[in-house]
Amino acid sequence: MAPNEVPGETAGEIRGEARGETRRRASRYVVPVAVAGVAAATIGLVPALAASGDPDLPEITAQQLIEKIAASETQTLSGTFRVSTDLGLPALDGLASGLGGLGGGEGSSTADPSQKLTELASGTHTLRLAADGPERQRLTLLDGSDEYSLIHNGDDVWAYDSKSNEVFHEKGASEGPKAEENELPATPKELADEVLRAAGDTTSITVDGTAKVAGRDAYQLVIKPKQAGSTVASVKIAVDAASGTPLKFTLSSVEGGKPVVDAGFTKVDFARPDASVFAFEVPKGAKVTEGAEEARKPEKLPENFEKEFGKDFEKEFGGFGKGLNVIGEGWTTIAKLDTGAPAPKTDEAPKEIQGLLDSFGDKVTGKFGSGTLFKTKLVNALLTDDGKVYVGAVTKDALVDAANAGK
Repeated sequence: MAPNEVPGETAGEIRGEARGETRRRASRYVVPVAVAGVAAATIGLVPALAASGDPDLPEITAQQLIEKIAASETQTLSGTFRVSTDLGLPALDGLASGLGGLGGGEGSSTADPSQKLTELASGTHTLRLAADGPERQRLTLLDGSDEYSLIHNGDDVWAYDSKSNEVFHEKGASEGPKAEENELPATPKELADEVLRAAGDTTSITVDGTAKVAGRDAYQLVIKPKQAGSTVASVKIAVDAASGTPLKFTLSSVEGGKPVVDAGFTKVDFARPDASVFAFEVPKGAKVTEGAEEARKPEKLPENFEKEFGKDFEKEFGGFGKGLNVIGEGWTTIAKLDTGAPAPKTDEAPKEIQGLLDSFGDKVTGKFGSGTLFKTKLVNALLTDDGKVYVGAVTKDALVDAANAGK
């Protein structure tokens, strides 16, 4: 065991307490192939005293800081935060129009959160946020003189796009499976909770100095993979020294340059927002689209559905998906899927699609044969010509090695 590492028994106790005291989402397996891949990476606690810095705060170990985050009871706040995302993808401007406007179905609303909030996946955005417990939240996305607001108030979810003067409304926000989909985008605390959900020997976590974030004193928690081959260089979380609330989340790639994700408060107030913040009235002349009521009701599946569906699936797709398995663990986890069919030829695709694939797809060869590597700064995917897919938050070499090994 390296100096300063927390013994396994102590780490296990801390992990158990953290899981019991912190509200978490049930998405254990999403990490290896997405930004959440950081979350699934197991964390080995490496207590290190906070380095001297500005502000001057009492010394604290990583173990103690994790306990502080887990014990945080912040339920109310308001403020502004800035989100910057850079996955290293090519510019997609004009692609949708070139493909005939895919993604905007007839009758859809520009205020629909499922469409509008995808904008946060790239670029830099400033948002205003207010929260009063799990029943009331408001998020406003600022875009020049235009604003987009998403309000959850009890049983109602309202979304308003000032540019198009359209409103999207949905009831039953606190009921059934739809409630999870209506949660507002992750704050730095939610992002941090995802990272701190699990623990193990593949990751080190230290306290590295202090900082001022949104005018508040904060400790800097730094998480790094111990494994070679991950695309993740580090995760840095600025934690409010007084409340234990994470104020900023930064995910950096081994490629360097801008962080993959940099989300942090620029201003924050933990007082309870006024109830009027969560009230909403439809603006005059606005078009209102109601969410589909039937979509929120779970359908009763017919008897023997799984058996009959399995037969049809096997007949139509030849057992597609049976070859799914997971290679490795922690930060270097790779998901492999054997489609059982040769990969489609990109030169037969529409010109718009060819251009997109060529812009972030590279031809690669190895003992496995040949294929195409689709790359971002965080998640990479290798599609072999014989129909196997390898995906993970790992480097190109790690994917090629896995394909060569025929695992």
